[in-house]
Amino acid sequence: MSTSEIDASVRAELNRLRESIDNIDAAVVHMLAERFKATQQVGRLKADHRLPPADPARETRQIARLRQLAQSANLDPAFAEKLLTFIIAEVIRHHERIAEETENASGA
Repeated sequence: MSTSEIDASVRAELNRLRESIDNIDAAVVHMLAERFKATQQVGRLKADHRLPPADPARETRQIARLRQLAQSANLDPAFAEKLLTFIIAEVIRHHERIAEETENASGA
């Protein structure tokens, strides 16, 4: 069945739902941007004080916390963990780059 064959009321409902999804996607992108702004500040603070880019104990706590949040929101906790693990890996990569830039700038 092609899109042109879909009943007008079904098409309208489909469009309404897709618009909602698009709005949620936009909100997710903006929230991730805010999260990365905060983690950039953490990265600079860590670099300035020569702290390691990764904090495995915090990462473990955050994953457990997010799994609980996901479960209470009826979201698959394994999916939530995969998403956070991906985000954490990107944050660590940023922290490593910031640490390297800070070290190079100080001539150490």
